[in-house]
Amino acid sequence: MRCASYCFSQSYTIDSMGLFLRDSFYEPKFFDDVIHISFNNGGDVFCFSYGCCVFWNTTEHQEKNFLDSIKSFAVDVVRESICDVCHYDLGSTTTILEEEDSIILSEDNPIMKLSFSHALSQSVKLSAFEQDVLNTIESTRSLPKELAEQGKTSLPRKKIAQYVGKLFAQRNFINLHTDLLDTPEFFWKRPKYEYFYEMAATYLDLKTRLDIVNRKLDVIHELYGILLDELKHRHSSFLEMVIVLLIFIEVVLTIIKSFH
Repeated sequence: MRCASYCFSQSYTIDSMGLFLRDSFYEPKFFDDVIHISFNNGGDVFCFSYGCCVFWNTTEHQEKNFLDSIKSFAVDVVRESICDVCHYDLGSTTTILEEEDSIILSEDNPIMKLSFSHALSQSVKLSAFEQDVLNTIESTRSLPKELAEQGKTSLPRKKIAQYVGKLFAQRNFINLHTDLLDTPEFFWKRPKYEYFYEMAATYLDLKTRLDIVNRKLDVIHELYGILLDELKHRHSSFLEMVIVLLIFIEVVLTIIKSFH
């Protein structure tokens, strides 16, 4: 059976979405800030407030239709939605078959699926962070090389300021939202299910991937510092030129005055 995880936006207005789904006869159930819906064919979907959805036993067509129906509740739709697909089946023991990219569930119930869904949704959210960081590094790749070769950049001050703002916003946004990748509060009340979340989180390498993202954020931080120094240097140079010009004007005026 199909299990698909999507990161569609930065966040969802989850309460408004719940009202909409109730009016649409979906009978949504809330698990903290997660909405669960059961489809008539036995499929399930879990919608997370941080812009992710995880589908179980649904078709790609169903998933697309559902995501389109809740699109109006998405805040800051991501440029490229992230989708990760695996498979699951029922068995005597809950486990993950890494070679087959398959999840085996011993219980076909919403709590068990939600335990895995927390890790699956965090994984696609982290994929969105990873892509954002890569895009940012790629867009500024030429700047360190130009600074190393020429000692300065050919970018105008306004463009440098824009890069500084972009890097600062990127770094702060991810740092402020990495708490989404912590162990969810959902398991504080259901500790026996935390084991399954940890199993999925280990399988998806969430901790290792987050460490890599943080190291890449350090690179962005360093580049931010370099550009900020370049901006300060240009500003200082501009002030020096203004001072020199004022002194020159004063000297000229003094000379002119001395001839009168």
